[in-house]
Amino acid sequence: MTTSTHLLHRRRFLPLFVTQLFNAFNDNLYKNAMVLFVVYSVYNSEEAEGIFSAIASGLFILPFFVLSALAGQLADMRDKAAIIRTVKACEIGLMVIGASGLYLAWRGIAVDTLAIPLLLFALFLTGVQSTFLGPIKYAILPQHLRKEEVLAGTGLVEAGTYIAILAGTILAGWIPVEWAAAGIIGTAVVGYLVSRQVPPAPPQGSPEKLDWNLVRASVKLVRDTMHNAQVYYAILAISFFWTIGAVLFIQFPPLAKNVIMASKEVASLFLVVFSVGVAIGSVSVNALLKGKVSARYSPASVIVMGLFVVAFYFVCLMWQADQPAKLLGVYEFIAWPMATVLLLCLLGIAIAGGMFVVPLYAFLTTRVVPEQAARTIAANNIVNSGAMVAGSLVAMALSTLGVSVTEQLLLSAAMCLVSCWLARRLLAAERDSETEFLN
Repeated sequence: MTTSTHLLHRRRFLPLFVTQLFNAFNDNLYKNAMVLFVVYSVYNSEEAEGIFSAIASGLFILPFFVLSALAGQLADMRDKAAIIRTVKACEIGLMVIGASGLYLAWRGIAVDTLAIPLLLFALFLTGVQSTFLGPIKYAILPQHLRKEEVLAGTGLVEAGTYIAILAGTILAGWIPVEWAAAGIIGTAVVGYLVSRQVPPAPPQGSPEKLDWNLVRASVKLVRDTMHNAQVYYAILAISFFWTIGAVLFIQFPPLAKNVIMASKEVASLFLVVFSVGVAIGSVSVNALLKGKVSARYSPASVIVMGLFVVAFYFVCLMWQADQPAKLLGVYEFIAWPMATVLLLCLLGIAIAGGMFVVPLYAFLTTRVVPEQAARTIAANNIVNSGAMVAGSLVAMALSTLGVSVTEQLLLSAAMCLVSCWLARRLLAAERDSETEFLN
């Protein structure tokens, strides 16, 4: 029995794993149902669609930047399982708000004045929810798992998250929006019930007073975390990776509609392929590293990712030269010349991305003392979200200036070079640490 299979039979891992799956599934069912409905049924302009997609992405990310310091303190100083249950209970209420927005938009009632503001407000709240769960889903692993199980557990959580994203994304593109409105409420209820089975995870250090000054707490948290060279470069490399991911996800819906001339089901298919690829990459790199936490394959992986982004860009240019006259359904898209190459490029981007980022997350929980693990993840979330918000603003500015979504792909490819440099610095810090240990 492999370590991964063994973990899936244990209560110390399975309820947390399933809770995270439901959370990722519901977030993506709601987020993609909202974005695809608005892009395909409300707006009729590539510029407006690109701006809306960027605003939605920015609102989801913003809470990570503002609230991660508080979330990290809570996760290290309170019972992590109790926080999970509280947050999952709140999810039921926020999904009621989101479902109301979807229903109003579907019925065409006050779309601009009420429905879309409700949709964006609920999306912001899902970001708040994910901010408080984010530090826990990784920091709880060293508390419940043995040291040799942490990388396997991290890989399972990451792979499972993307499988859940896959399921939510498929449904968002294929089911009617009114069904999605009912589905997000039902999923929130089931997710809360599962979360009640997560074993207790009490704080491991001495209780400390919470700092409610969010700016001061954020600055202090990042400053205190970045003194470890391995954690420092891991956080920076992860931040650039998710900035690339944010820009790509912003581009997908308008690119599918206006460049590929494909239906919302095909836009959903793009996100599905991306999610499957990251899951494959997550599991593959764990097998290659044989359980060791190392950045050995990260520099090469992100370079390969950048090459696939460039290939995807050229395929889009060729596609535009022979563009369909009307929106293609899934079967029409698959039959179109270059469709297979396009999907393989997307899959390559995602596999390489998964191989790049998963070992870096393991650095954050294994290179610090256990009682600071959640705050390290929170510091990572602050830096990540700041970089992703910046990426969303750049994408929005480029759309406003009339830069096509196809040309914006080159920005993502260029950012892979920066991620490679950071990964190489992390690998050097890792080797220096091993040399010092041996000496």
